Amino acid sequence: MKYHSSIQEFLRTYVKAIQDSNAAIFAGAGLSRPAGYVDWKELLREVAEDLQLDIDQEADLIALAQYHVNEFNGRSKINQILIDEFTKSVTTTDNHKILSQLPIDTYWTTNYDQLIESNLDAVGKRVDRKMTPENLSYSVPGSDATVYKMHGDSSLPHAAVLTKDDYEGYDQKRELFSTALRGDLVSKTFLFIGFSFDDPNLSQILSKIRILLNENTRTHYCFMKKVNIIDYKNKEEFLYAEIKQDLKIKDLKRYGIKVLLVDDYPDVTEILSYISSLVKRKNVFVSGSARDYGGWGETKSFEFSTSLSRALIKNNNNIVSGFGLGIGSCIISGALEELYSSQNKRVEERLKCRPFPQVTTGQLSRSELWTKYRKEMLSNVGISVFIFGNKIVTETKKVIDASGMIEEFDISIENGAIPIPVGATGFTSNALWQKVMKDFEKYVGIEELKPLYTDLGDESKTPEELIETLIKIINRLAKN
Repeated sequence: MKYHSSIQEFLRTYVKAIQDSNAAIFAGAGLSRPAGYVDWKELLREVAEDLQLDIDQEADLIALAQYHVNEFNGRSKINQILIDEFTKSVTTTDNHKILSQLPIDTYWTTNYDQLIESNLDAVGKRVDRKMTPENLSYSVPGSDATVYKMHGDSSLPHAAVLTKDDYEGYDQKRELFSTALRGDLVSKTFLFIGFSFDDPNLSQILSKIRILLNENTRTHYCFMKKVNIIDYKNKEEFLYAEIKQDLKIKDLKRYGIKVLLVDDYPDVTEILSYISSLVKRKNVFVSGSARDYGGWGETKSFEFSTSLSRALIKNNNNIVSGFGLGIGSCIISGALEELYSSQNKRVEERLKCRPFPQVTTGQLSRSELWTKYRKEMLSNVGISVFIFGNKIVTETKKVIDASGMIEEFDISIENGAIPIPVGATGFTSNALWQKVMKDFEKYVGIEELKPLYTDLGDESKTPEELIETLIKIINRLAKN
């Protein structure tokens, strides 16, 4: 996929940050607006009407909220508006879904809604919600992600940061949030999404970090829609907006924030999807089973399977696999040998192998259970490798294709994983290799990889050459 050089650099940096557990998200109102929630201007439209003001002519919305508190002796109406607007039923966005599935454990937001948390919950992640300073003094055991609600939450409207009083007293009442954010901005790579950078709290924190670190400030990124003449009444308005955007982009550089210009907001979803696919490509699913080893013979097949898994671990890939007939143990042992020979083992993270249940007495049949099991195993992989693949019919002793491998191929394609069948190993993997080669654009889509895929079907290649070719393909896919 071709992107501007600035976005390509972002992809390389941010994907690595995710893989190194050093990535974070900062979400603004623009992330939630497509779901059906209001932005600040719409949130305070009725407040402006109460004050006999036109919201479309107001720039200082924080002051506007404060005026209402002053005039009406309190913020009871503002609190009720927060509850009404941010507890209504909305439709989640693709961006929320993608972000929740990424292996990111730090989320910051100025939003009052709970879309980030609910999407993390939906994918089975345990969430530690930080809505008040008191929440920062303890942690949820076994949490997978922490969501910092910098301005509070609609469930606690009285404590939400909205008025001038709230902002002016932020350092006293919510200083712990500023401290925690400063720490994350120094140690993690942030992606700002749906954010305008008009928030005075964030500007102050970024300024402090800039002063403290000077030129050593960590690089962060943000998406921004490029101004387009079709969005303006006349050329003069467009040129004015273009100048202002350019000045803002240059100013954000002072804080180490690189702006990623997109033509339209759907481009953000496309980029996030691409990030997800690149992150998943570190996880390689190995599908293989055999009762008959053909011309390879059992010993050579076992050695190949062991060497293959060792090579994948050595290449810094993670392996996901079931216990395939005959060669499953070799996949496991090869990976373990390589992990135990390294200083940083992390076995549970690097190797995920699960046996298929052989007997079931529940409501699901064994085949239904296996299908669900396969879908779960393949849910977070970006590359699927297929080797051998056959089974023997007990009654006839006939060798047939491995139906499970075919199903794993189909699930892989459905999930957007790139298939790599090693056709030279024969049987089902050869049939899948022929299928991929016949429609290479559909299954792989990178023409320069076609010669390497061709080599994977060459029976004259040695096991070592096949593994070397496969690793080259995986490394090229990781960069694409």
